[in-house]
Amino acid sequence: MKLKYIIPFFAAVIALLTGCKSDNDAIYLDGLNVSTSYVSLDKNGGTTQIFVSSADAWSFDAASIPAWLTVSPLSGSAGETTVSFSAEAYAGRTAALKLNSGNKTQEINVIQGLSEVSNAICAQVIAGPDAKTYRVTGAVTGIANTTYGNWYLNDGTGEIYIYGTLDKSGRDGQNNSIAAWGIEVGDEVTVEGPKTTYNGTVELVNVTVVKINKSLIKVDSLTVDGAKVAKAELPLEGGEVTAHVSCKGDGINVDNLPEWLSISSVTSNTVTFRAQPNTGGDRSATVTLKTYNAGKEYTSQFNIAQAGAILDVTVAEFLAAEVGDTQYRMQGVVTKLYESDKQGKSFYIKDFSGETLVYRTEGFLDSGIEVGDVVEVLGKRGAYKDSPQMVNGTCKMLYDVKEVTIAEFLTMPDDKNTYYMVTGKISSLLGSNGKENDYGNLYITDGTTELYVYGTYPGWGATGDARKFFIADNGLQVGDEITIIGYKDTYKELVELCQGVCFSFKKAN
Repeated sequence: MKLKYIIPFFAAVIALLTGCKSDNDAIYLDGLNVSTSYVSLDKNGGTTQIFVSSADAWSFDAASIPAWLTVSPLSGSAGETTVSFSAEAYAGRTAALKLNSGNKTQEINVIQGLSEVSNAICAQVIAGPDAKTYRVTGAVTGIANTTYGNWYLNDGTGEIYIYGTLDKSGRDGQNNSIAAWGIEVGDEVTVEGPKTTYNGTVELVNVTVVKINKSLIKVDSLTVDGAKVAKAELPLEGGEVTAHVSCKGDGINVDNLPEWLSISSVTSNTVTFRAQPNTGGDRSATVTLKTYNAGKEYTSQFNIAQAGAILDVTVAEFLAAEVGDTQYRMQGVVTKLYESDKQGKSFYIKDFSGETLVYRTEGFLDSGIEVGDVVEVLGKRGAYKDSPQMVNGTCKMLYDVKEVTIAEFLTMPDDKNTYYMVTGKISSLLGSNGKENDYGNLYITDGTTELYVYGTYPGWGATGDARKFFIADNGLQVGDEITIIGYKDTYKELVELCQGVCFSFKKAN
């Protein structure tokens, strides 16, 4: 037997001995029992069954089931259910499935054949099949999540994503494995784990750390304008950041600086960077320091951030901006809540130029803001699966818009700082002077009472020509229902809803 098979073989034997079903082998949780928590499949393919007994409905976590494994059924009701596990022929692979019932979770380990570990370079991992276990060595180029241990490994032939790093006890989950191992950007790390591909990204999942060679260059501390800091954060006016470095390689090199940063001085153990005054929004850069030894490259990274001006923009300008740290401020009407957000902090706002999602905004739940209110939001341009959204934001109420009937609106006091939402059917598209008006002067009615609307605009914030032609552009006609937001004023004894913003409309036909 080859040496590389010995450890996986014994692991498989232990799993099988532990998992063989007998009268006393069932795994018990309160209200959730499985006949065995280890499932063995022949390398030539086939099917194995276990029994699930649950006091409540149960289901498998679909994300824990790899593509090569077929599980049936995936869910069941209270009582005992036979569950089948099937796979095509394969030399060796494993999976850890999660079975949930209420607040209880049972892990079921599936092993097929003997798990063979292949020494490989990144290019071979990328080209290789999913579910195969690889051992690969490369440099840490970025850390995405320290708690679960998600990071990037690059060996010069390609880059792979490490999705989950087992801690020193071999456990996964929230164990802060990056800190436990002391892994830093620039370290050379050897890991071992099964390959998967998720949305086109090649990953090694829940890897075991085999060896770590610490980088020959490390940033020991940072100073900003001579003062020691934990983070390099510069004011809008600019300044200098000095990285104090330990380097055991051949000199210090700096890679890919943005235009707003320059190097003002370099010594054997320091590099000083200067940032010019910032006339735009917030900005930041990841600075990479490099050194070389015996043909190998070693790196260390740190971040420099600089505050910027807050940019007042329309929704359309926000949507056209790039994802980044720049702070944007927008005003608009809350059009709807984001139903997928269980925390209830997300909503959509709309102005005359467009609509966008404001995701999980601080201050929203306690503000009393509702659909129809006019708000101001401040945050960064983000995106989720290419869908734009404002993130890391705050919001505040500008106008608490009251929904009233036409009859109620007519009794309200004149006040340019109080806004109302009124719904009615268009009874006339003529202005008060009997002439058609491009700004959308019209009458609406509730069937008994009419209200004159002095200007109907496409959305909040419209000025100049942006206020024109809303009625014509949307083909609105007499009889169509429209909901308008505006304030009350009186001109020559005629009550008006002024500066009307269309919230919604419904065509009669």
